[in-house]
Amino acid sequence: MITDTWKWLTDGSNWSGPDGIGHRIVEHVWYSGLVLLIALIIAIPLGSWIAHTGRAKWLVSIANSLRAVPSLGLLFAASMWLTPKFKGDGDAGFLVPAIAVLVILAIPPLLAGAYSGVSETDPAARDAAKGMGMSGMQVFGKVELPCALPLMFSGLRSATLQVIATATIAAFVGLDALGAFLRDGLASSIYPEMIGGSVLVAALALLADLLLALIQRTVVSPGLTGRTPRRRRGGADEATRLSAAGAHATGSSS
Repeated sequence: MITDTWKWLTDGSNWSGPDGIGHRIVEHVWYSGLVLLIALIIAIPLGSWIAHTGRAKWLVSIANSLRAVPSLGLLFAASMWLTPKFKGDGDAGFLVPAIAVLVILAIPPLLAGAYSGVSETDPAARDAAKGMGMSGMQVFGKVELPCALPLMFSGLRSATLQVIATATIAAFVGLDALGAFLRDGLASSIYPEMIGGSVLVAALALLADLLLALIQRTVVSPGLTGRTPRRRRGGADEATRLSAAGAHATGSSS
């Protein structure tokens, strides 16, 4: 089975055409990116506002409860309800329900990350900013938001993995992408195609998480993650050597 799967993955004919691996990967990335963009636009401002103002905290609880909803059941329910409303609109009847469900599933981790990140900002830093005369928006933009970035990125990485994985089973309600290999392989009993599709989804998820981890490492301040910048560490070592040399020179002169 492993050999057959490897042959399927390395067969050039499986990579070309509208149903090929290359096109399916592009589709999967496009749908996942669109879903995450919509969810980010909704969840990050809303979660930050709730934490900053202390209002409507019940929305966070409702969003967290959505994590318990079965993804496949929600996909089928949305398809049965929304698909007839887009009858005659081409692929919209299949795309809209799947995209809507994926957005709903992506919002909870993003909302929780934004809310937790802003609400856990050090009160001393917030009070110091207010003491400097900063307005509420300035405190949010210059203090709370930078401090919230680590947890926001954690929520984004969690949402990304969930969207990439759930978009796979969305193929059973019309959202092709990489999930089409699992659906078609199951229907035709072509198991190397199913396993190959699963491997591609797993590889895409790992690659996306690695990319976000690198972006997080670049964007987030080292002081918020416990990392010490190399330049700063080297400067401290140099200062230690200079201090030791100065002390030695002082001792020699005396």
